[in-house]
Amino acid sequence: MATLTEPKLIAGNANMALSQAIARRMSMHRGVHTGLLDARVERFNDGEIFVEVFENVRGEDMFIIQPTSNPANDNLMELLIIADALRRSSAQRITAVIPYFGYARQDRRTKARTPISAKLVANMLVGAGVERVLTMDLHAAQIQGFFDIPVDNLYAAPIFALDIQSVFKDQMQDLMVVSPDVGGVARARELAKRINAPLAIVDKRREKPGEIAEMTVIGDVSGKTCLIVDDMVDTAGTLCKAAQVLIDNGAKEAHAYISHGVMSGPAVERVTNSVMKSLVLTDTIAPTDAIRSAPNIRIVPTAPIFTQAILNIWNGTSVSSLFEDKTLKPIYETYYAA
Repeated sequence: MATLTEPKLIAGNANMALSQAIARRMSMHRGVHTGLLDARVERFNDGEIFVEVFENVRGEDMFIIQPTSNPANDNLMELLIIADALRRSSAQRITAVIPYFGYARQDRRTKARTPISAKLVANMLVGAGVERVLTMDLHAAQIQGFFDIPVDNLYAAPIFALDIQSVFKDQMQDLMVVSPDVGGVARARELAKRINAPLAIVDKRREKPGEIAEMTVIGDVSGKTCLIVDDMVDTAGTLCKAAQVLIDNGAKEAHAYISHGVMSGPAVERVTNSVMKSLVLTDTIAPTDAIRSAPNIRIVPTAPIFTQAILNIWNGTSVSSLFEDKTLKPIYETYYAA
């Protein structure tokens, strides 16, 4: 397919700060101003969503930037309606840039008479006219198979590795990566390999949903600076308990690197009052004022990697190349000096 004149970006209301950051970086990379498409995404008095695009998009390569975070249903409907508006306006290709893919936790039937909501969302996106999806750290990698269109799943691990090498550069020999459950071992192992650190696991057993009966550390964490790695933190109950268990087992410090900061309910208060020295989140979900003001929570940006991924998709070049340090480090050099 011939390269079009320019990629065009349109944003929903879910994370306008990230959308604007992507547009700014794209302008810087290309040397040509790339702003967000002039459009309005509003609600009628009864809550219905209305979209109007004020610029011509006929034959254009469109990228909709919209995480489906809280309120998940409103943000999902915004994404679907924007896609429908672009399709009916004769856009040549529509890519949904979904930094946080909501409903990803419902990726299988865990008991009788329950839905597979992630598959339903995939069907809805395709039905609305989306032809490609760009996301980050899907809760379950197999969700990519729910789509019959290309899905590019970026990873936060390379970004976290750069942050760790900058923040803990004098403690690299003391680091240990920790998975907060058995299901997250592959994710934790990937980061451990990148920073050449050993791996431990916190095994948890639940009596019933939402309650943790027992936690056991698999591995020797004595004297280690432990880095808990996971794809999302919701109420932070499990995360804070895991940090406490690590300290109780002799860990020197406990930190956490989490891709998506859902941070609902008492999460910020729990993290603030926990033994964790720091919680590092990405900005795939727009951080609240409470998150930004928390003394032990930091935000790392995802605009650099999403901008480059969008440009690579537009140019028809490799997205997976962004998983390599030699490719990723230059686009983050503003944040992490060599």
